[in-house]
Amino acid sequence: MIPRYSRPEMTALWTDEARWSIWLRIELAACKAWAKLGKIPRKDLQTILKKADFDPKRIPKIEAEVKHDVIAFLTSVAEKVGPSSRYIHLGMTSSDVLDTTLACQLTEALDLIVVDVKRCMVILKRRAQKYRMTPMMGRSHGIHAEPVTFGLKLALWYSEFERNLERLQQARKMIAVGKISGAVGTFANVPPAIEKAVCTELGLKPEPLATQVVQRDRHAQYFTTLAVLAGTIEKIAVEIRHLQRTEVLEVEEPFTKGQKGSSAMPHKRNPILSENLTGLARLVRANSVAAMENIALWHERDISHSSVERVIGPDSTILVDFMLSRLAGLLDGMVVYPRRMASNMQKSHGLIFSQRVLLALIEAGMSREEAYRVVQKNAMKAWDEESDFKEFLKKDPQVSSFLTDAEIGKLFDLRHHLKHVDTLFKRVFGSGR
Repeated sequence: MIPRYSRPEMTALWTDEARWSIWLRIELAACKAWAKLGKIPRKDLQTILKKADFDPKRIPKIEAEVKHDVIAFLTSVAEKVGPSSRYIHLGMTSSDVLDTTLACQLTEALDLIVVDVKRCMVILKRRAQKYRMTPMMGRSHGIHAEPVTFGLKLALWYSEFERNLERLQQARKMIAVGKISGAVGTFANVPPAIEKAVCTELGLKPEPLATQVVQRDRHAQYFTTLAVLAGTIEKIAVEIRHLQRTEVLEVEEPFTKGQKGSSAMPHKRNPILSENLTGLARLVRANSVAAMENIALWHERDISHSSVERVIGPDSTILVDFMLSRLAGLLDGMVVYPRRMASNMQKSHGLIFSQRVLLALIEAGMSREEAYRVVQKNAMKAWDEESDFKEFLKKDPQVSSFLTDAEIGKLFDLRHHLKHVDTLFKRVFGSGR
């Protein structure tokens, strides 16, 4: 399903051949480290380094018999190496290979995802700058509130992506650890020097203290971080879906030449990209829950986490990679309708300036309670009668006894709501914005 839509670099990380290749790197790195300690004769090491390989067609056949993936792999390698293979996997347990490999895969996957995130941020920044002062209706509870700009909305998304980037970097540091410490993590049959050498070669740090496995709180943080990122993508997608509704139509997904929106209704241009992203976020979020469940294992290790990670590892990373790629295309091609944004702001008959009127009356000497009652009374009348809020205020003797018509008119100036946009942009993008 998803892999055919995703980047080859990401899906390639999760193939059997890629996993076995990392296994072999780990075993060879351990052999070289053992040789430095004098435990593997130079002649045998040279044989191992020269001949070590695996047969991707042979391994599944062996596994079908022995019912153990790592043993099947080691048997295939031994068939290539010959008698010197007795030194391979010396003092190690399967989880030394599996957990260290998973760390490599997750780290590489995260590096690809970081590239995706930065691409989205570049697009968001460019489009935010373009629409920095494009006014639109700000909404709370889906109801007209006060004016914002579309640029601010885009800058908000950029700012959240910055936080996601920081979380991804933290997750990378947390997951980039290896473990070559034996059956229960005590180094009883393999010294710490071997672990250090293997991890150094793979670009990992040794796990300070493991059992038979690297502890799964690390993985839980990793997959939770992906879930939060997916939540940001969903947040953007939901907003675009709302803004594309026929009654709003302030923003629209790109609709390419020849594209068809409905098998029954030729007029339809549906927000299918955003809807798809919303759905996929649910899968990534669900996978993070499974990762949290993996934290609690029996004693020094059971394998209840293993089957879960074989699914959520490739699924979550491939999904997030795909989602970010799709989001980048959506944001880059998104159609914006400033005239519709301006038109929609007029639909509430000036009620969006009610707070300015409230504050002006208070400043003029009216009590807050009375000012609120007077403003609300006129606001509700304007809404019910679909008439100009400003004119009702001018005709209200309670208002006119505190404010002149000219003063009331100045309260309906849109520029008042946009006066700090530059300040907000500097906060998000810096002085160079």
